[in-house]
Amino acid sequence: MTMMKRRTLLLAALPLPVSAAMNFPRDFGAHPQQAIEWWYVTGLLGEAGQPPRFGYQLTFFRVPGPAPADHASPLAAKQLLLGHVALSDLAAKQQRHTQRLLRTLPGAVSVNTADCDVRLRDWTLRREGSGYRAAFSGPGFTLDLTLTTPEPPLLQGEGGISRKGSDPQQFSHYYSRPQLATQAQLTLDGRTQRLAGRAWLDHEWSDNYVGNTAGWDWLGINLLDGRALTLFQLRRKDGQRDWAGGSLRAPGQADRNFAPTEVEMTPARHWTSPATGTRWPVEWRLKSPAGEMRLVAAFDAQEVDARRSSGLVYWEGASRLLDASGREIGWGYLELTGYAGRPPLV
Repeated sequence: MTMMKRRTLLLAALPLPVSAAMNFPRDFGAHPQQAIEWWYVTGLLGEAGQPPRFGYQLTFFRVPGPAPADHASPLAAKQLLLGHVALSDLAAKQQRHTQRLLRTLPGAVSVNTADCDVRLRDWTLRREGSGYRAAFSGPGFTLDLTLTTPEPPLLQGEGGISRKGSDPQQFSHYYSRPQLATQAQLTLDGRTQRLAGRAWLDHEWSDNYVGNTAGWDWLGINLLDGRALTLFQLRRKDGQRDWAGGSLRAPGQADRNFAPTEVEMTPARHWTSPATGTRWPVEWRLKSPAGEMRLVAAFDAQEVDARRSSGLVYWEGASRLLDASGREIGWGYLELTGYAGRPPLV
């Protein structure tokens, strides 16, 4: 039996829990009836024709607040917005990050249910035309981004239903916007520079994301040849893999989603954080229908301590993708959770 036939039988045995169709532009917007939702932008920046010099992360989380949804006051904490931002200086091997947690407030902290328009005071992400505009700041820096793509959203999983376990009710709604051409203005320690690069945007929402899973390993990589690779695995409390998946977008071809049996992610090197004592796997051997590859952190110290907002310590960092011969073939971001405690938001 061929791998494709085995994958087809596996998916047929796990019926989709809901209609897989997404409705754009509506699904670019917020889904306040869902238990958790996030918009996530990462990218690499440098001067034209030169290797990347900086990586960045902008993430907004929306979760229900303590006030009931039908509360009469517009100031009631019916929804909460959390924000995480980070800037990685690849040459200095230094990461700067910060966080915010606020209730939604008209005109200052808000999400739009009709389209992508998220505001956490002066941190913003909104869809414009064929792309997005984003702006945020952190310790000693401000960053303004213009992101564009002619490509439609990449629907992760089956039509945007991304399974996260064998239970049919354990899934997320999930799409990506990879290979976003980027123009940026970065002001770092008082010096302003214009940079360019590629970015990746994820939007995901769910009522039952991880079930009994203790954490996950995820990567989104823009390859230099125009392809885009997603891989992820969810781990149980004993450290063993519970589920896996991913996708490959290649120019001129249909998007390809991966079954759990098609994905192998094996740690190849660890780094121990001097700040938290957490041991993070910062290099990986990868095997999928995209081939055998290796992922290497641009530098080790890209741990994010977000305990004041989400209660979470995680690793989120710029990383290089290498082919089997060691040749650099792409850049993107690696995310690791659950190594410093179970993710509390899910």
